[in-house]
Formats: sequence, structure tokens, C-alpha cells
Amino acid sequence: MQTPSVDSPPTPPQPRGVLRVTWVLAVCSALVLTLVAVEWRPLVRLDDDIAGTTHRWAVDEPGVTHVMRILTDWVWDTWTMRLLCAVVVLWLWWRRKDRWTAVWLGATCLLGSLLQQGFKAAVDRPRPVWPDPVDSAHYAAFPSGHAMTATFVCGLLVWLLHHYGAGRDPRRIGVAVAVVSVAGVGVTRVWLGVHWATDVLGGWLLGALVVALAVLVHRRRRPRAGLPSARPES
Repeated sequence: MQTPSVDSPPTPPQPRGVLRVTWVLAVCSALVLTLVAVEWRPLVRLDDDIAGTTHRWAVDEPGVTHVMRILTDWVWDTWTMRLLCAVVVLWLWWRRKDRWTAVWLGATCLLGSLLQQGFKAAVDRPRPVWPDPVDSAHYAAFPSGHAMTATFVCGLLVWLLHHYGAGRDPRRIGVAVAVVSVAGVGVTRVWLGVHWATDVLGGWLLGALVVALAVLVHRRRRPRAGLPSARPES
């Protein structure tokens, strides 16, 4: 019976867990997209109830609303996230010398942004309208660009921490910052009355789907990345 060569380790199996997650995210994203597009009445009523309640809070709590505007316009803005992605791309290219991953990250963020704009144009959902708005936004509502961009940028960066074998503490900090950012930006968009709750949910799901697909692509193209190189026999 032949034994595998030490110099040629077998290609690891495809990440079935990631593939299953990708299918689940795809189905959930399609379901939410369909229900929003056909204006399913129970979903519309739920959106109306949530939006009405959070708008009253936003009007009654101007201090909190001001903080929300700072967070959504500066800390978790889509351009802030894209700038963060660009910085990591440069770091991967120049410091890590991992140019394939740098191109992969940049291309994924670009395609994610284009996908977001494509869905906005296709669904063309109106934003909430208030007689006493506390903030304003442009273009169509679904999906939330802030929520989707934060999800795929933070998700990709957390995956890169794992991919490069960062220590436990950096990974935990990265996950915590990502969770707070993704959840927080969704709350700010609904609180400020510029998105329906399902816009944010759709943004989260589509952003996570972008991450899952990108990870599959990276692992298929570089299946042995991160594996220790075998030593030749003496």
C-alpha cells in the first residue's frame, strides 16, 4: 500500500461548514429580500411599529440622538469602513507580502459595495418619512448600506485575524469590536429614522453572505495557506 509523499501533503477537504453557512445565509437573504419586495403586510406592520417607537425615542432623547449621529456619520460610516479596508489592503501588500490576499480583500469590498447598490436600485424601497425628522439619508432603503458594509468589512478582518494565526486576546478583541460595530450601526440607522428594521436585517444577512462567499473563494484558491511546510527527508 502506498503512503502519501511527505513533500506533497494532500489537499485538505473543502470547508463544508462554511459551505452550509453560505447556503443558510443565501436562503435567509433571499427570503427577506422577497418579503420586502412584495411588501408582505405582517412585515410592513412590524417595520412600522418599530420605526414609530424608535422615532419617538429619538425625538424625546436629543442627547442620545446626537451621539447616534456621530457614530453613524463618522465611526461606522460606510466610507470609514472602506478606508479601514484600504489600510489593511496596503498592509497586506507591503508588510505581509501577501499580495493575492490583498487583492482578494480589496476586490471583495468593492464587489460588496456594488452588490449593495445593485440591490438598492432593484428593490427601490422608500425610506421612512417623518414630519419631524432627526436625520436624513438619500437613495433607496433596502438594504442598509451602513449595516451591510460594516458586516462584510468587520467579518473579513476578523477572519483575517484567524487566518494569520493571531493570538487569543487579539482575536477576542477583534470579535468584540466587530460585534459592537455591526450591531451598533444597525441600531443607529433605525434610531435615526432613516431605515426600516428589515433594511438593517437585510444588510446584515447580505454582508455575512459576502464574507462567507469570499472565504470559500480564498480557501479554494489557496487551500494550503497557513499549513506548515513539510521538511524533506534527510
